[in-house]
Amino acid sequence: MCGVSVLALLLLLSLSAEASVHDYRGEKFAAKGNAFVVHGGSEGIYASAPNLTDAYPPANPDSFIRLERITFRRNKEFSNFSSWPIQAVLFEVEDRETIGGSAYGGQRAVCCTGDLAKLGVCAEGQVIYRPSVENPDWPQVFGVSFEIDDEVAVLPLKSIQITKTGMYNLYFIHCDTRLKELVVEGKTVWKNPSGYLPGRMAPMKIFYQFMSFAYVLLGIFWFSQYARFWREVFPLQNCITLVITLGMFEMALWYFDYAEFSESGIRPTGTTIWAVTFGTVKRTVARLVILMVSMGYGVVRPSLGGLTSKVVMLGGTFFLASEVLELVENVGAVSDLSGKAKLFLVLPAAVLDVFFILWIFTSLSATLNKLQARRMMVKLDIYRKFTNALAAAVIVSVGWICYELYFKSNDVYNEQWRNAWIIPAFWQVLSYSLLCIICILWAPSQSATRYAYRDDGSEEFDRDETTLTLIKPSPISSKDVRSVVPDARPVQSSNGNSNDDLEEDKRE
Repeated sequence: MCGVSVLALLLLLSLSAEASVHDYRGEKFAAKGNAFVVHGGSEGIYASAPNLTDAYPPANPDSFIRLERITFRRNKEFSNFSSWPIQAVLFEVEDRETIGGSAYGGQRAVCCTGDLAKLGVCAEGQVIYRPSVENPDWPQVFGVSFEIDDEVAVLPLKSIQITKTGMYNLYFIHCDTRLKELVVEGKTVWKNPSGYLPGRMAPMKIFYQFMSFAYVLLGIFWFSQYARFWREVFPLQNCITLVITLGMFEMALWYFDYAEFSESGIRPTGTTIWAVTFGTVKRTVARLVILMVSMGYGVVRPSLGGLTSKVVMLGGTFFLASEVLELVENVGAVSDLSGKAKLFLVLPAAVLDVFFILWIFTSLSATLNKLQARRMMVKLDIYRKFTNALAAAVIVSVGWICYELYFKSNDVYNEQWRNAWIIPAFWQVLSYSLLCIICILWAPSQSATRYAYRDDGSEEFDRDETTLTLIKPSPISSKDVRSVVPDARPVQSSNGNSNDDLEEDKRE
C-alpha cells in the first residue's frame, strides 16, 4: 500500500524546470580532432513563457543563457601573434549535426580546414556550422581574438533567450595550434521559468518533497505503535526505527539541497555531502538489518555469534564504496549529464550488493528450513512473507536495471532528459516500499513478542550450521565412541525400562 501511494503521488509531479550557474576557473582546452575544446555545460531548459508585451525580446526573459565575464588567458611567451578567434558555440542537441563538416565526403572536422575554405563554405580557423532548419538563428556562435601582445581576450556579455524547450550544449572552441596553455575563466547563467535548478534535476525536488511526506506518514505509524507497546519492543524493531529515522533525514536533506540550488544557482556543497552521507548510512543499515533478519537475529536467535565481525566488515566496506561513489556523482554536479562516475567506482558497490543478496537468500533458506523442522509455524509464516517480498524486490530490481541500461544506451545525447528523473526515483520508491513491508510484518504490537526470540531453550538453533565453516569435521565412528566411553550401558529404571524419555529430551 505504501509503494502504491507513493507511485500515485509521483503521477502528480509537475515538470516545471529550473537551471544553474556554471563557473569556469582556469579550465584548459583539450584537443578533440582538429579543434581544442572546453565543455561549458549541458542543461535541459524549458521555453520562456509567452511574451504578453509588444517588446521583443523582453527585458527580463524567463528562460535564458547568459555569458558573463568570459575571459580567455594565454601566457606572455605565446602572445607575440594575432590569433584565430576563440568561439563560444551554443546549440540545441537536435541541431548537433549542424556543427562540423567535411571536404569531399572525408573525415568530419569541427574546424574549417584549408580545403573547405577553398570551397567557400567557411573561413579557415573558425568553427564550421550551418543554420538550423527549424530555427535559422541557431546555433549561436560568438567569438573573440587575441591581438599581438594581448594576454587576455574578453567575450562580450551575451544573453540568449530560449524560445524552444530542449537540451542545450555550450562549448568553447578554438582552432589555433599556436595557442598553448590557453585557459577560460568567468561564468554562464542558465535559467528556466522558475529558478536555477537544471531541468533534468527539477522533478527530483518535487519528488523528495513527496518522499519526505511519505516518510513522515510511515514514521507517525511506526512511532505511535512503538510508544504504545514499548514494553514489547525487541532489538530488531529498534533497528527498523533507526532506518526510518535515517530515511526521514535523507529525504529532507535532499529536498533542501535542491531547494537551495534552485534559489541560488550554486550547488550547496555542505548540504549535498550531508544528504549523501545520510543516504549511504541508511542504505548500509537497511542492508544489514535485512541480512540480520535473514539470519534470524532477534527472532530465532539472540545474537549473530561469530558472524558479527563478518557482517560489520561487509557493512563498513559497502558504506565506503557507496559514499565515494555518491560524492563523486553529486557534489558540485550542475550539468544535466547522465553521470560522471567511473567504472572503477561503480563496480565495487555493485559487487558488494550482489554479495549482500547471495548471503541474504542463503541465510533465509537455512532459517526457513530450521523453522519448519522446529514447527514454529507463526514465525515460519512471517518469514515466508518476508522471503516473497525480498524475491519480488530482487526480480523487479533486475528488470529495472535492464530497462536502465536500455534507456541510457538509447539516450547517448540526453535527449530524454525530461524523463531521466524516473531512474533514480524508482530506487527510492522500491527501498521505501520494502521498508513499509518490513514495518507491517514486524510492527510493535501487544502480540509482537510471538515473533521475538525467547530464551527458554525451546528455540535454540544449532549455531554451527549458520557459521561459515571452511573444514567440515568428520563423523566419529561407533568404534571410536566405544573406545572413548567403554563403560556406557543402558540405565534401567526401577520397572526395568531404559531411560527413553531422557534420550528423547536430548534429541529435542
